[in-house]
Amino acid sequence: MLGELNLNSKKVPVLIKTLLNCCHPLKCFVYEKASRTLIKGKEAIVVKIVPRKNSKPICSGCNKARRCYDCTKSTRRFQFIPIWGFQVYFLYLMRRVNCSTCGIRVESVPWAQGKNRLTQAYQCFLAQWAKRLSWKETAEAFQTSWDNVFNSVKMVVKYGLKNRNLDDITAIGVDEWQWGIGHKYVTLVYQIDEGRRRLLYIARKRTVKSLLGFFLMLGNQRTE
Repeated sequence: MLGELNLNSKKVPVLIKTLLNCCHPLKCFVYEKASRTLIKGKEAIVVKIVPRKNSKPICSGCNKARRCYDCTKSTRRFQFIPIWGFQVYFLYLMRRVNCSTCGIRVESVPWAQGKNRLTQAYQCFLAQWAKRLSWKETAEAFQTSWDNVFNSVKMVVKYGLKNRNLDDITAIGVDEWQWGIGHKYVTLVYQIDEGRRRLLYIARKRTVKSLLGFFLMLGNQRTE
């Protein structure tokens, strides 16, 4: 129990798992209990996660629900968004599936990708702060590593590139930007339609080939 909220003059107890169910609900999984412990010499909050009863694990290969084969030997720890100065971690014993397509695979979980030990929510949190602070300052502020900030930004950018909409671009602007020591340049392409201005493409150098890469990315139909 963390504290009490005064709602309609009544004292309502607030549990960590209640807050998590409100801000970060997990389908087919249950927040079981939260406790305080020492991790790397610092006090942290750990939250145990268990599968919901009768739920089937998802194969990490084909993303389909499959029969549970067994569980891994050790519990994995995933870092979540810190709260009130405490680092927060999820603890979960991964299951393995017996998939008719992929064979024996470790299950896929909704809060993290692959073998990443940072939750996607925490990666998005770090990436948002990295827009306001330097990556080093972000790492220091949230007691994490520069690599974690870098990989978080990389994940968000990769997701954005995969899901962005390149339709209805009618006007572009091309610029060059010098970086480092000496004549080192990158080519930048922006969408400059009214009410829709954004960076679309970055290429090394400032050659015809650099700009051609943008139109190859855009495709023949959109380029025409």
